[in-house]
Amino acid sequence: MLKLGNVRPGEIHYDLGCGDGRIVVMALEKFGVARATGYDIDPERIKEANENAKKAGVSDKSRFILGNLFDADFRDADIVTLYLLPEVNLKLRPKLLKDLKVGSRIVSHQFDMGEWQPDKKISVDWRTIYMWTVTENSKAQFAAK
Repeated sequence: MLKLGNVRPGEIHYDLGCGDGRIVVMALEKFGVARATGYDIDPERIKEANENAKKAGVSDKSRFILGNLFDADFRDADIVTLYLLPEVNLKLRPKLLKDLKVGSRIVSHQFDMGEWQPDKKISVDWRTIYMWTVTENSKAQFAAK
């Protein structure tokens, strides 16, 4: 997911539905993002995520928030990763397009964004990964839907 999203050192990363924090930790460890934040609604996953960040030595650059991702503030994101159900992706799409700046990337594991066609799509084993870049056109076309 992070490779497909062309994550670069110094960027700001958000992982929505972060689970145990493995994507956040990898973004910090292997891709050199400046800061990474994960959101999840499960307190056990947030606890695991914080423990995993501490073990990896990246807790000073990571933050895990117990909360509803529809309330998340990710306006400063360069890259957003998500592994959510298709209906959640579609419900979240307007917020992503409204809040993210032009040039930000969104990478989704397994599920698309409806009629918004991805810029890239790859298959790895049984998994499909999608990547979109936020543009003025995509904001105008899909943000209100």
